[in-house]
Amino acid sequence: MERIVIVNSRKKKLVGHLYPSSSGSIIIMAHGFTSDKSLNGRFDRLASAFVRSGFHVLTFDFSGCGESDDERISVEREVDDLQAVIDYAKARGFEKIALYGHSLGSLICLKCYRPDIVTMVLSGALTDAMHYNWEEYFRPEQLQELHERGYLTVEKETGPRKQIRIDQQMLLDFEQIHQQELLKPVRCPVLIIHGNHPGDEEELLLLERSQRAMALLSPESKLEVIEGATHRFLEHMDVLTKLADDWFCTYLKSE
Repeated sequence: MERIVIVNSRKKKLVGHLYPSSSGSIIIMAHGFTSDKSLNGRFDRLASAFVRSGFHVLTFDFSGCGESDDERISVEREVDDLQAVIDYAKARGFEKIALYGHSLGSLICLKCYRPDIVTMVLSGALTDAMHYNWEEYFRPEQLQELHERGYLTVEKETGPRKQIRIDQQMLLDFEQIHQQELLKPVRCPVLIIHGNHPGDEEELLLLERSQRAMALLSPESKLEVIEGATHRFLEHMDVLTKLADDWFCTYLKSE
């Protein structure tokens, strides 16, 4: 594994891990909301499987997350981050580039689509507007901070970063997704993977949106539902890994 540093357009340093393999293809992985390049070990596990199948893998921390430079997180800034990482992969000479995004990372991948992206795999995908009652997620003092400062601070118990600052715009970004506008430009084959655990309301709502999304994606695109899985896929990583790995082997292998 090679530790790398990429500088985005805002001169922020993004820290990543480049896992080497034998092909000219690379999978860039985009983590979820307030997480990091390991995604509590799940991205490490996926990356290992993809490397065994012959792909280079690049995981990285969005700005304001993990080991990357401080920044208030927002969709616009994360899109800029991922574009910088894609440019880095191109500059390193990789012939084929694929994206893997989880949760918020899936939205960022879709927004970063360009013709040199061969394919995508998106788990717990965010493909249309979602309304969250933030009072259920954040304490009153955090929401007061948001009102007074335009951001709120989240304390992290695990990982390299102790605090994450969430920009007020980030909380609005979830509600300001327009599915047709988001998906119409995406021309590559996309695999979307969801769970359907009856107790995970968020994942069920995301699944509904992805079911509608399929009409807007390429004919080769596919939606897979893992029975009983939650948004985190913790008890179903073997199934998730096989679905994603098989997809990349189909669409990313060199001819």
